[in-house]
Amino acid sequence: MLLRDLETVDLETGTLPVEGLDRSLHAILGRATRAISPTSLVLAYTDWWSHLALSPAKQLQLAQKALRKAHRFALYAPRSLSADAPRCIEPLEQDRRFGHPDWQRWPFNLMQQSFLLAQQWWHNATTEVRGVSRHHEEVVTFVARQLLDVVAPTNFVLSNPEVLRRTFETGGANLVQGWLHWLDDWERAQAGRPPAGAEAHRVGETLATTPGTVVFRNRLMELIQYAPATDRVRPEPVLIVPAWIMKYYVLDLGPHNSLIRYLVQQGHTVFCISWKNPGPADRDRGMEDYLRMGVMDALEAVTAIVPERKVHCVGYCLGGTLAAIGAAAMARDSDERLASLTLLAAQTDFSEPGELALFIDESEVAFLEGIMFDRGYLGAGQMAGAFQLLRSNDLVWSRMVREYLLGERRPLSDLMAWNADATRLPYRMHSEYLRRLYLRNDLAEGRYRVGGRPIALNDVRVPIFCLGTAGDHVAPWRSVYKLHVLTDSEVTFLLASGGHNTGIVSEPGGRARGYRMTTRPYDGRYVDPDAFLGQATRKEGSWWPEWDAWLNARSGDPVPPPALGAPEQGYAPLADAPGNYVLQ
Repeated sequence: MLLRDLETVDLETGTLPVEGLDRSLHAILGRATRAISPTSLVLAYTDWWSHLALSPAKQLQLAQKALRKAHRFALYAPRSLSADAPRCIEPLEQDRRFGHPDWQRWPFNLMQQSFLLAQQWWHNATTEVRGVSRHHEEVVTFVARQLLDVVAPTNFVLSNPEVLRRTFETGGANLVQGWLHWLDDWERAQAGRPPAGAEAHRVGETLATTPGTVVFRNRLMELIQYAPATDRVRPEPVLIVPAWIMKYYVLDLGPHNSLIRYLVQQGHTVFCISWKNPGPADRDRGMEDYLRMGVMDALEAVTAIVPERKVHCVGYCLGGTLAAIGAAAMARDSDERLASLTLLAAQTDFSEPGELALFIDESEVAFLEGIMFDRGYLGAGQMAGAFQLLRSNDLVWSRMVREYLLGERRPLSDLMAWNADATRLPYRMHSEYLRRLYLRNDLAEGRYRVGGRPIALNDVRVPIFCLGTAGDHVAPWRSVYKLHVLTDSEVTFLLASGGHNTGIVSEPGGRARGYRMTTRPYDGRYVDPDAFLGQATRKEGSWWPEWDAWLNARSGDPVPPPALGAPEQGYAPLADAPGNYVLQ
């Protein structure tokens, strides 16, 4: 690719196509850096180091902290021979790496304590340096944590007592098995095949099995209408808009944990968009295309199949952001086809988007645009790598220790199999999404345009159900909660336990769950997130029944279910669910 750009020299001026050459270089570097901009890291470390170098008081404070930690460690060292000796530092609550009892025995307790003390010192060194921008401080702190995690004593055979014990017990068979696991994973990665265990989870056979029919298809999505499971249904249909950075069947996993199946069984007529996995030909698909050919075309189909009924629109993650944009555009244009709006783990204000913002600044976006330009899309693996880094202890290092050092291979869950079935992102859409929402925050600040005219979320008047998840690293719940200051509608906010995906896949009767919920009337006063935590009583169980009750309260009395599709309106059944696009 680089040679191709070099060959296109302007013979009259003798100049190189600078922009194309830059993009080619970015594409090459992106493969080595997993799409992380080296310039962005250099800028962050330059900002931090230059301000630290000019802060003698901070340097003195760090030196004092280092001496105090060394003193604490020196006092602990002779007592470390006793397994019940008080430790000089405790791991963070979410750090489960040192949970095995053997980490309290000498000399592994010394290794653990020295690592945790060093980790704490580096956190002090990379934070609260006057003059460093908040974004650069977060980047430097994050990278320092990643580098420390690489050299953690848990990651090596000779410094991990649990691995050593297993090695002695099995005569080294665990290491042999771990080597075989590594070889299998490497071969799968090179061949582009799914991870081990994914064979047990097949779309249309064990996943995405709720009966339904594709009733509409265009170049960007298929619309699935699900078959009724009850004799009578609520008259207002439910239209689900999933994110196109993931495949829709996270909402339709197995029969026991499918949100779509649950809604159908509760007597709702459910439609769901299944997005096409974009390729080079889709490079110029933008946010407006996803709105027009996705949400609006689907809404046209739903109202033709279920005429004279308003629609409950549901958006998940980026699909929720798009649904909110669509609802605001419809409100601006006096389009009253919506009965309600549900946003699941979806941000509308991107001023505080959480740790994902570590990978989003002007330098990083320009770097990504260079990577995407030649192919026309961002590869699934590049995006997945960023998400893995956000939870590297759980998704990278702990897995490597378990599978490659302990020789264990846990069965792949349906949710993990779905997570491995990643999608691509078209060049134009991804660039617009990052620039208009993350960098400029146009939607929250009233600058986002649809059809050439600006929209505002406070034009939306339908009731809103807004859900955040407590452990979300993609759409932090406090960021999701900002919807309260952007709209004057009635807002029911529910904070569920779990993460961005596990908090949504929350079937009744599943593992321990909990949630808090309050409703602000359309004329109610604003309650900040901390006050919400103090006022909302925690309830145990799944949030699904609460949402079902919320939908029912805003729906009419049950009626006979509609037919699948409407051939006379141009919406004839095309294929059985889950359709074709999800298999791409």
